[in-house]
Amino acid sequence: MKRRAGEREKDFKKKKLLEELGENKLPYVTPADADFHQLWKTKYSKLVFGKSDTVPEQLHQMVQEGFLTLRKHDCFFQDLVRIKGRDFVTPVSRILIGNPGYTYKYLNTRLFTVPWPTEGYDIKYCSPQIHDACKALIRLNDYLHIEAVKALQGQNLLETKEIKDTTVIDREQNCDTSLTDKGSVSKDQSSCVPEDNYISLKNRTSYNLTLLNYMDPVQMLYLKQEPYFGMGNMAVSWHHDENLVERSTVAVYSYSCEGSTVEGSSEQNQKGRDPAFWHVGLKVAWDIETPGLAIPLHQGDFYLMLDDLNLTHQHCVLAGYSPRFSSTHRVAECSRGTLEYILGQCELALQNLQTDSDSMVLSLKSLETAVIKQVEEIHNETSLVLSEVGKEEQIEEQRKETIRCLLLVLTERQKLREEWTARCQSEAAESLPEDQKPECHPVWTVDDCNMPLPYDLEGVIAKLQNLVQRVE
Repeated sequence: MKRRAGEREKDFKKKKLLEELGENKLPYVTPADADFHQLWKTKYSKLVFGKSDTVPEQLHQMVQEGFLTLRKHDCFFQDLVRIKGRDFVTPVSRILIGNPGYTYKYLNTRLFTVPWPTEGYDIKYCSPQIHDACKALIRLNDYLHIEAVKALQGQNLLETKEIKDTTVIDREQNCDTSLTDKGSVSKDQSSCVPEDNYISLKNRTSYNLTLLNYMDPVQMLYLKQEPYFGMGNMAVSWHHDENLVERSTVAVYSYSCEGSTVEGSSEQNQKGRDPAFWHVGLKVAWDIETPGLAIPLHQGDFYLMLDDLNLTHQHCVLAGYSPRFSSTHRVAECSRGTLEYILGQCELALQNLQTDSDSMVLSLKSLETAVIKQVEEIHNETSLVLSEVGKEEQIEEQRKETIRCLLLVLTERQKLREEWTARCQSEAAESLPEDQKPECHPVWTVDDCNMPLPYDLEGVIAKLQNLVQRVE
């Protein structure tokens, strides 16, 4: 409900903005414009841009070979996402790589990480090349973490919310240090930062995963046009990144496969961006007064979105003519989105089960409302609860409370299942290759668990509603 309310608010703001614009377009600037740097300094100062020649050449080579390896092994997939109640297949193909057992959710779709090499984990890869590709990405992750810490310190974001000036950051650092530092920043490097702020700084820049993107514009039948500024073809529409730790930095490394053959557009436009090259677009969210930015992205360039920039501004990706990879490093909010958390919840739910030592029949230890609610929300669904509340010897008040609790959680679960079933049967889902189509699970059989509930819970909900009427 909260997400739907947020979507309605966005729709309203977008509609109002487009109505105010009418047939007009908002102004935007590129680095070729005289007022670009002044606008960047005053309205977009929390965007830090790094040119490719500031990144160690060895790191470039490792990462770019990794991109090509993952594509060669067919590791990129288009995602089935839901926007405003409709299902779409993304024009961009993606893969999530990061800490073992982590997940990332965007546009009602949850992705699971392919783990990068991590100390303490015995990770088996299908080929040495995949291992090397994942290793290259954690090296890039380490490098971008250090750059983000330096950028935050340079802009003094920890001491004040108001940015008075943009500090030029010296990125001339030793290549070996960048590649072997393990992504840590020593306390000596941050001696000028108070301890509490230093910890906060590390937490907001310690990326736990990266979402990799790939798209070849030539292969796309249609690309959406940017609606506000007339910036041209969009690979990714205007958005805020989701599911992130509050005020955490997002780091993006770009690799467009332009080689030496791609040249600027022959249209010789005197204004606006060159459509031959990929750009990142930025704008102040729901603002028609501030011009937007369009910054070209070449092989090996990277940029950082610091502090609350992702909240106050929106960004988009504008397509060029050549294929492009990107690695978008994030501090994902994973308090309830890791395998460790899920297993812990399952173990917690199972604590309410007991087995008779003689008959081996399962029963519940407690029918207290709080316990039942917790178990059902964790989704340990057996029909033992229904069996218990159907017994006449149960205390009437406890029965009523338990039944009402079950009705709430099962009705919500049925609603979610109906929504998922519709997504599985949507036109967008049907367009996916057979091995990538979503499936309706769980599909219970008698052997799966003791007295399982069906996938369709309508009958169970009707039974509970009848019970409510009987006890009342």
